[in-house]
Amino acid sequence: MTAVSPRLRAGSPLMLGASLAALTIAGPAFAQDAAMPAPQAQAQAANPDPAATTDNSQVSNEIVVTAQFRAQNIQDTPLAITAVNAATMEAKSQTNLAQVADSAPNVTLKPQGASFGPSIAVSIRGIGQGDFNPAYEPGVGIYIDDVYYPQLTGAVFDLLDLDRVEILRGPQGTLSGRNSEGGSIKMFTKKPTGSGDGFVEGTYGSRQRIGMRAGVDFKLTDNLFARVSGVYKHQNGYVDQLDFGCVYPAGGPATFTANDGTTKQTNPTGGIPAIKANGACRVDKLGEVGYQAIRGALRYNPSNAVDINLTAEYIHDKHSAAGEVLAATAVIDNPNTNIGTNPPQYAGGSPGVPYDNRFICGKFCNFSSYSSPAIVYHGILAPNQPLLATQNNNTSVYDGYNLAANAHFALSDMFSIDNILAYQNWKSKFGVDDDLSPIPLSGGFNSLTHWNWSEEIRLNAELASNIHAVLGGYWFEQETDYFSYQDLRYINAAPGLGLFPLQFIQPDRTPAQAKAAFGNVNWEIVPGLTFDGGLRYTDEKKQYHYFRYNPDGVTINPYVDPVGAVAGAGAPGALTGLVARYHGNRWDYRAALNYRFSPEAMVYVSTATGFKGGGTNPRPFYASQAIAFAPEVLTNYEVGLKTDLFDRRLRFNVDAFYGKLKNAQVGVSVCPDGSTPCAALINGGNAREWGVEADFLARPIDGFSIDGSLSYLNFKYTKLAPGTTISLDEPFAGSPKWKWTLGAQFETDLGSFGSLTPRVDATYQDKIYSGFTYNTVPQFIDAYTLLNARLTWQNEDKDLSVSLEGTNLTNKYYYVTLFDLRAAGAGLDKAQPGRPREWAVTVKKTF
Repeated sequence: MTAVSPRLRAGSPLMLGASLAALTIAGPAFAQDAAMPAPQAQAQAANPDPAATTDNSQVSNEIVVTAQFRAQNIQDTPLAITAVNAATMEAKSQTNLAQVADSAPNVTLKPQGASFGPSIAVSIRGIGQGDFNPAYEPGVGIYIDDVYYPQLTGAVFDLLDLDRVEILRGPQGTLSGRNSEGGSIKMFTKKPTGSGDGFVEGTYGSRQRIGMRAGVDFKLTDNLFARVSGVYKHQNGYVDQLDFGCVYPAGGPATFTANDGTTKQTNPTGGIPAIKANGACRVDKLGEVGYQAIRGALRYNPSNAVDINLTAEYIHDKHSAAGEVLAATAVIDNPNTNIGTNPPQYAGGSPGVPYDNRFICGKFCNFSSYSSPAIVYHGILAPNQPLLATQNNNTSVYDGYNLAANAHFALSDMFSIDNILAYQNWKSKFGVDDDLSPIPLSGGFNSLTHWNWSEEIRLNAELASNIHAVLGGYWFEQETDYFSYQDLRYINAAPGLGLFPLQFIQPDRTPAQAKAAFGNVNWEIVPGLTFDGGLRYTDEKKQYHYFRYNPDGVTINPYVDPVGAVAGAGAPGALTGLVARYHGNRWDYRAALNYRFSPEAMVYVSTATGFKGGGTNPRPFYASQAIAFAPEVLTNYEVGLKTDLFDRRLRFNVDAFYGKLKNAQVGVSVCPDGSTPCAALINGGNAREWGVEADFLARPIDGFSIDGSLSYLNFKYTKLAPGTTISLDEPFAGSPKWKWTLGAQFETDLGSFGSLTPRVDATYQDKIYSGFTYNTVPQFIDAYTLLNARLTWQNEDKDLSVSLEGTNLTNKYYYVTLFDLRAAGAGLDKAQPGRPREWAVTVKKTF
């Protein structure tokens, strides 16, 4: 492999084709009709088609999963796992991955705010990641058809033509590998069968919501099948972007609450000029939806012994920035007038407009401008320093395509091989206005280009009627090029020295590589008593190439890289030209013992490990801050009970877990060497967590079902590294202590008029520590409860349905994310409110 350049490997369709061709040629030589089909095909065959029955609750009760590389009923799998099929997702009006995660215990998956582009924050049992920067690893593995998606950008996947979703809680270090420390989320698409079936679906709803979905399955030859599906979604935003100068020509509202808590009159001097004409002050609607995707699948299945699936997918996601507001209960805290819209002058002259509470707009509006004027900076550290005018836009764009080849070959009744090859490529661009005001405080532009390819091969062996083993190897390579233009006009150098300008570009590169070998065994020791165990060795490498240029792209910026500006790129002590390298390896293990007392009850105990990969700080302000951080490791102990009671009319599962976290990766505002500002991730210490999770599904009578879940999470730091700014009593960021869901539906048979099914769902999320502290006070996202409902009519033939859905029926105002930079000196505290009450009508025709 060393003779092949990374760019040639990036063009991996050549390699994928060669590998697949070799397997295809070998396939017929060992094909046997009696051999087992691929685990995914087994699972899909076992999960009924929702169109084949009128009782969707019965469909949900019989889900077969492949979490352990073999098809198993979910109740026979010794894992804390939530699995939902297509019928359940449709009944709950779930159209993207975040909505499915809302229903799972101790799982948090939220779309990020505008500063993080089209990315997500995800955690399972509190373990995960919210920062999209490619230097960081996600902590929760996300997969589609067993193909790993390594980045948080673009990960709010639409549920296009899915067969099922499996959410595995707890470390999956042996089953899923690196970065599945908290758990893994696995989506499985519908495989072509040549059935000739298809569907067309249309949706219309609030704020001009328009949705279209369609899919068709067809036969090309007796053993070659194809499936094509697509989705189009558009909806206007729900947060108004307003022109401040148009709304307040005098410079602000008549009165506002100042930073000292007093009420002040607006000072008409130093007003902000209007961009829009008076009376037409709306610039745009933020929080827009604009998603399109198309997927094609080709399946060659001449016998049970040969099953080859090729898939290609293209995604185009273009919309206005996430809807955000300045937090209404916050105090904007940046009294320095040098950041104002008038030319700031630190030493004498006319000050600019201060950044204060006059820019708090309301529950669903902001005054973001995405522009900064050209000025001459008069700071002590930067006398007569010109700053360029910048003009960005509020649009977020993601374009990606994914190619995969999943091949299954049965060598004999005892052995089979699965080979999974994949190539992914995406680009994303988005502008940033962190301060949500016309003040040129903190803005910029981000552009990311990413590719990765991977290959995984598994040897499955039925060593005996009671022993199943899997041996495998995995190879992964990626590179993300991250171009960022930063215009930060709030950074204080030191007391008495005032602000200094940070206007620079950073075309950084992050290549990475990982390889692994693993094995898992399933051994039924005696009838009813089964052992599952696994071991995986992982070796990973990552580089970070730093560049800090002035906006001209040629000269080095002296404020973030003074050594480089004087001595040149690559000089000792220079940040520009520096290449930071990380290399790590480790072993992960899993052992689980389960005993089935009867067909109705099974209990299991397990221990497992997982880790989130290490790396180096991608946001150093000085070369000394380009510091490395080691992998974060979780060891988990778990006990669980799975039951099917009362003639399978009640399913109740419960588990309890205890986890030990080592080398926790935490962000700090003061680096270990004492330098500040600092935005580094370090290994901040150790922690422990424990919790309980329960879920149930009840069908007391035919057609009526009730389902729900409950989870509790308790987290505490037990040891902190020297220099860490957090405390042992600091709350854990990103996850609620309590979370519950409750839903019910009842299908009424109307005879020749079809059926009518009302459904109601409620979800509760406890308050969440945002990860930010202001004036020593931790900042929280408040708890909230949401209520959704859906009413579905289906005709007698079950091939036509009409649904009326409502979400957030009580019109609850709540925050999804909170981004507080007051402690960092920016003065801003902004939040992303959740979507208000919405309704929609959906018509679906199957054929």
